[in-house]
Amino acid sequence: MAEAYIIDAVRTPRGIGKVGKGSLATLHPQQLAATVLRAIVDRNDLPTEKIDDVVWSTSAQRGKQGGDIGRMAALEAGFDVRVSGVTLDRFCGGGISSVALAAGQVMGSLEDCVIAGGVEMMSFTAERDRDEFAAGLGAVLVGAGNPTLDARHPQSHQGVCADAVASLENISREALDAFAAESQRRAAIAIEENRFARSLVAVTDSEGNLLLDREEFPRPSTTAESLAQLKPAFETLIDHPYNEQGDTFRKQILRRYPDADIKAVHHAGSSSGVVDGAAALLLASGAFGREQGLKPRARIVAAVNIGDDPTLMLNAPVPAARKALERANLSIGDIDLWEINEAFAVVPEKFIRDLGLDRSKVNVNGGAIALGHPIGATGAILIGTLVDELERTGGRYGLATMCAAGGMAPAIIIERVSDYID
Repeated sequence: MAEAYIIDAVRTPRGIGKVGKGSLATLHPQQLAATVLRAIVDRNDLPTEKIDDVVWSTSAQRGKQGGDIGRMAALEAGFDVRVSGVTLDRFCGGGISSVALAAGQVMGSLEDCVIAGGVEMMSFTAERDRDEFAAGLGAVLVGAGNPTLDARHPQSHQGVCADAVASLENISREALDAFAAESQRRAAIAIEENRFARSLVAVTDSEGNLLLDREEFPRPSTTAESLAQLKPAFETLIDHPYNEQGDTFRKQILRRYPDADIKAVHHAGSSSGVVDGAAALLLASGAFGREQGLKPRARIVAAVNIGDDPTLMLNAPVPAARKALERANLSIGDIDLWEINEAFAVVPEKFIRDLGLDRSKVNVNGGAIALGHPIGATGAILIGTLVDELERTGGRYGLATMCAAGGMAPAIIIERVSDYID
């Protein structure tokens, strides 16, 4: 089997995902995706006709983000028309899955050069989601509405699931606030020390005017004390009827976990930020890389997927990481850096506790709580962050994973390299 190498990784800064407030919100999602596609070929002086495919991730594939945005963004970027594109949806996990699927094509010698990544314009999708929920379509948004599936696997709102997991695991609000404050602190240090500089590409409009060249979401002055003043975000939602039958999210969870005493502990400051963003990675075989004079930065060691209980929804990252380690024949101690998506503070906090991790190796530059979570793009961002940080620190192995709706999680392990090994 051939090796799949990461040649390069780029991403946009993350803009606040609100129309009228975020610097990227005026763009079409295809334009934002095209920004990173153009950047990665320009940086590597790669003729676009050499690219076999674009494997792209977008979670909310409707409206402006519908219609195979991977292909449309490649055309928007000015790629050769022979470059095909496909768009996938694994909810929050799609960004990792796009890289895994692209790597699989290369490792199986089906393709030589593939760009993987994703985009999410939450300034567009968040408003539509709010409008649909207000119109009584909340059941559609959380995967309910199908009575046979609902009877077999009751599902709830992700924020309510986060509170339920914290309650069942006896993880206090104070612990979650401490984690969130640390995410902000680490992100502030990373920005101050320009740790993101290699991957970041500025975003301009169609006329070349600069829209954003820095992270827009972080709040570096955040402390555990200031977070303690915030009201829980999902307290009223827990018992909010989401369908005509009057079913509530609490009721869904209690059907599977009748003893769950759900306490509202997450808030805006301990949940992932609503942002716009895009990311792309260039993957290639060793033969193609040598032929094009491309220098590898990392290789794909293992990529896996796993499902877990869809009722609690957020607990799959731990078994996914264990599966990836087993597939790679590695141990927890072999991993130098971990990137665990901060969908809600309870996800990485539980992950650290379950695996007994050294906190200094987890999300060392902060995470989605401080920087934001552009859903379809985040997984690709995490992998790019691992590549940059392994190079900065001299580490060898990095593992990225994230929870996804429906109780899923992809996980991927990469190894820093400076030359081809096949």
